[in-house]
Amino acid sequence: MEKRGMIDTWIDKHRSIYTAATRHAFVVSIRDGSVDLSSFRTWLGQDYLFVRGFVPFVASVLIKACKDSGESSDMEVVLGGLASLNDEIEWFKKEGTKWDVDFSTVVPQNANQEYRRFLEALMSSEVKYPVIMTAFWAIEAVYQESFAHCLEDGNKTPVELTGACHRWGNDGFKQYCLSVKNIAERCLENASGEVLVEAEDVLVRVLEHEVAFWEMSRGGQ
Repeated sequence: MEKRGMIDTWIDKHRSIYTAATRHAFVVSIRDGSVDLSSFRTWLGQDYLFVRGFVPFVASVLIKACKDSGESSDMEVVLGGLASLNDEIEWFKKEGTKWDVDFSTVVPQNANQEYRRFLEALMSSEVKYPVIMTAFWAIEAVYQESFAHCLEDGNKTPVELTGACHRWGNDGFKQYCLSVKNIAERCLENASGEVLVEAEDVLVRVLEHEVAFWEMSRGGQ
């Protein structure tokens, strides 16, 4: 049985916001086939812009992994995640063509701008390694859990959206998220009380930003 760590404890404590992030109505609508395809187009355009802002964030995680982790394997895990973002951007470009979304005309909405400002703040040299690794795990895990849900037995996910669901819902991405989580948990085991408070707060804030992002895709701001 997998050992439970701080992140599992925090997820139990903040179960309602975690569920809101990983089982949002937008995700559920993909799974049950009722999704408004204009909402999917909105999500596609906004998430493309987000991913471009996510690249420097992951680069900053990589730098911290090299300097602060004490484990060479951490760097390899983060580097793998960074490398995959190149493929992800290419995937978005193909999807943009398929869905007739011109990314050059997409304007970042409020929820997107606020999430990216939050990531920029986390890139500060003052932010401790366990805190940024917790955030990194949460950002990746929300997509993994959300899109994997759309592929589970009984789904009615529209065939034209299954590619998006497989992009983040596949087993390989699940294993990668688990590797990131294991790094974060190892770091949190030896963290000070102050750092634990910061990491828990950052986890909750990531989940709040994820909920706002899904809401934006359905026509919110």
